[in-house]
Amino acid sequence: MRRRTAWVDRARAGTDYRGRVPRSPLTLAALATAAVPGLDARSARPVEDPGDYDTAVVTDADGARWTVRAPRSLQAGAALEAEAELLGSLQHYAESGVLSFAVPRVSGTALLPEGGRAVVHPALEGEPLDVDSLRPGPGLAADLGRVLASVHELPRAIVDDAGLPGYEVEEYRARRMAELDEAAATGKVPPTLLRRWETALEDVSLWRFQPVVVHGDLGPEQVLVARGRVVAVTDWASARVADPADDLAWLLVSAPPEAVDSIMEAYQLRRTELTDKHLLDRALLVGELALARWLLHGVRNGLDDVVADALDMLADLDEATQDADD
Repeated sequence: MRRRTAWVDRARAGTDYRGRVPRSPLTLAALATAAVPGLDARSARPVEDPGDYDTAVVTDADGARWTVRAPRSLQAGAALEAEAELLGSLQHYAESGVLSFAVPRVSGTALLPEGGRAVVHPALEGEPLDVDSLRPGPGLAADLGRVLASVHELPRAIVDDAGLPGYEVEEYRARRMAELDEAAATGKVPPTLLRRWETALEDVSLWRFQPVVVHGDLGPEQVLVARGRVVAVTDWASARVADPADDLAWLLVSAPPEAVDSIMEAYQLRRTELTDKHLLDRALLVGELALARWLLHGVRNGLDDVVADALDMLADLDEATQDADD
């Protein structure tokens, strides 16, 4: 059921700013000019961002490209500040070879009239990952597994020092259960799905894992690829210490099934002391629960079309899981 690809993407979009006028590329170019001394902006193009930021790529007089991001809310602004702090630590690990990919290097910031700052960094090499192109074997699929594992091996102190959140196992499971309770209270989730998810969340054996540094918002746009490998990972504002399954869910529900074994084999080889027997089970659960979060987003914000979209996909998931269980 290839429509499953949309589940995590919907939840990742999670914040909808309808009614708010987005900043134009020209406005973002002006912010980039203010943030980076000597930057002479000549053109700017918008970058579609369904989440928390207005984003553009600015080209300067020398032909160099710059990415500028401005938060759409105070909460997003705080996350962007924390991300800038985290990127400094990640840069150290990228330069030392611990990470095999580049991360954004902040070149400057510009204060916003409403509070917060826009952040500017040189645009990174690579094109967004084409998940459908993944093939089994030692190529890009295996590289993805190694990249995720290297992130999950980073010391949690870099997240703590940046002021980003960290969760212990029981705390994180409780957050998942609270989400499910809220979704159940809407009366819109099929009862069979509720029972399926409740059973998984109440199974303590499923939730024995070591919390690790996770990116927290991975998708094709955040993973940049060139020459058959991952060359950069962007958008770290949702990083936290949490369940490694969070970063694997999007791949398990969207990658071709024949490539998943290569991803997971490379991931497991790169991890040290990995004794997480139910990692895949939780990753699949995270992918399914993304639909509950998408439904809640629509309900909380009175977005009827989002609710309708979530209900449609919940019905598809309900049918698919019942067929699989039969």
